[in-house]
Amino acid sequence: MKEQIVFEHLTGLIAFARAGSLGSFTAAARSLSVSPSAISKSVQRLERALDVSLFTRTTRALALTPEGRVIHERTLRLLQEAEAIEQVASSVRAEASGPLRIATSLPIGVHIIAPALPDFRRRHPKVTIDLRISDHIVDIIDEGVDVAIRIGEAGDTRLMSQSFAPCRLCAYASPAYLAERGVPIHPDQLMDHETVNLRYQSTGQPFRWPFRAGGDRTLEIVPAAKLVADVSDAVVAMIVAGGGVGVTASFLADPYVARGELVPVLSDYAVERSSITALWPTSRQTNPAVRAFIDWLRETLDHRTGASAEA
Repeated sequence: MKEQIVFEHLTGLIAFARAGSLGSFTAAARSLSVSPSAISKSVQRLERALDVSLFTRTTRALALTPEGRVIHERTLRLLQEAEAIEQVASSVRAEASGPLRIATSLPIGVHIIAPALPDFRRRHPKVTIDLRISDHIVDIIDEGVDVAIRIGEAGDTRLMSQSFAPCRLCAYASPAYLAERGVPIHPDQLMDHETVNLRYQSTGQPFRWPFRAGGDRTLEIVPAAKLVADVSDAVVAMIVAGGGVGVTASFLADPYVARGELVPVLSDYAVERSSITALWPTSRQTNPAVRAFIDWLRETLDHRTGASAEA
């Protein structure tokens, strides 16, 4: 009887766990590909069955009650164990198959991962891809992500990680701009030039331009840019249009350099920053699709010059 009761509540527990992690029924519904009303009704049925209030609800906020926080923590552990059982079962099958949820930032997702995914699918046709692109860092475990691709180290002991290519950051300008204003030969000369810069969406802070200063030393400057955008592609577009000098990742600029629309400047001062890192929960370690993706990603990035999550 108890097993039957728990089984009947599993849908409600899944809805409750996701709503509690994401802070809204709408976000939970989007992540589970159902309607917000379905999430709300599932949670309400669970509350009635448990005879406890799990959320405090207002028109603007959804927050866990004290009892809800305790139950939410236990529910996450329960679902993670269930997921681990599924992963162990799937690892028995040698062939990669099933859904693979990948989270990454906009520049990497649009310019590196998305164009290469058809190649991965040709190699592993039984895998279906759900690519989630955002410049906001997601909670991999709470949001059910299989693999995340970020810049820098993992920083989360709950996750497995694999580092790949470092990020190469260089200054660029359009040929027309350089013909009019001249080519800077030292970072100190940038104060005499128009500059284009990135503003991070996550913090609102401007991107600090790094330059090699000899040996292992690096100097950073924040240019007095008159053109600022919070998306890397917009920054590159303004540089291409003659807006001035800008620093960006080589993987974003390379196609424009190949077409003669951008010219690298101050190349002797270009730096390599934190590596591209793939992260995945320990529960996914034996998943054939995850293992296949990590191996494929290593091969794919070996052919690239480097990337930056934001710049």
